[in-house]
Amino acid sequence: MHHLDFDLNVIEPGCTEGILEVKPFHFQQFGRVHGGVIATVADCTAGFAAYTLVGEADHVVTGEIKVSYFAPGFGPQLRVVGKVIKAGRKIHFCESEVFNIDEQGNQKLIAKASTSMIVISEQETKS
Repeated sequence: MHHLDFDLNVIEPGCTEGILEVKPFHFQQFGRVHGGVIATVADCTAGFAAYTLVGEADHVVTGEIKVSYFAPGFGPQLRVVGKVIKAGRKIHFCESEVFNIDEQGNQKLIAKASTSMIVISEQETKS
């Protein structure tokens, strides 16, 4: 997240949201936000949404992610919302939506991600 200069501005149980201020290093060769940037911020918001529902000694890691791209992102901002759809004991199923925000403040859905976040205990991180 720090490499992309992306932060979360909403952190609630099962839901997170962040705004990415689009900068030149986020673009690919055709002047659109790189798909890897979009996938990363979608993964981050889904992962942190899942993390809000685990115990203090637990963590989450991405087990699977599928990103569908609907339209290119240009900025100047992207709004990303991550939600837990179903929290399980070992797997949380999450979704993220990525919206382009143009200069007039109009939002357009440009991508959606579905993820499986694996819940791991502190003991599992040491083995």
